[in-house]
Amino acid sequence: MNKVIEADFLPRGSNVDFSWPNSTPASGVNQKRRILIVDNDRDTTHLVKILLEKTGRYLVLGENDASRAHQSAGNFRPDLILLDIVMPGTDGGDVAARIEADPELHNTPIIFLTALVTRAEAKTGLHIQGHPFLAKPISIPELINTIEKHLPAHVAF
Repeated sequence: MNKVIEADFLPRGSNVDFSWPNSTPASGVNQKRRILIVDNDRDTTHLVKILLEKTGRYLVLGENDASRAHQSAGNFRPDLILLDIVMPGTDGGDVAARIEADPELHNTPIIFLTALVTRAEAKTGLHIQGHPFLAKPISIPELINTIEKHLPAHVAF
């Protein structure tokens, strides 16, 4: 079953310009970027976590309960949040509003993940609540490119 799931996430004979990044960032900074993924689908969260961590560039925390997403973000201090929109109980828009209202998290970039739009609509450059979004099922190369585009620059100490 994993092979079927992975096929939805990885390009086959893809015309997308992508290759797995080297395990050591080009800048020489060895610190992995912290990504929080909030999605009620445990299988999706787990698979995206594995595939992002496989690059060697990210440390990923999955949260499957939207009502705990703000607390998880506060504890984990992510560099970027991947946030599903449609979830039972608390939706992604509510989670984003709480994060934006938190003075310690309000600058954390959020990328919405949604099955409510097509890939073509997602590529138009429109935003949801001011945040970029990607269509589900997620293309991992497209996800990584979007993450890299929206991650804040590393600060050297």
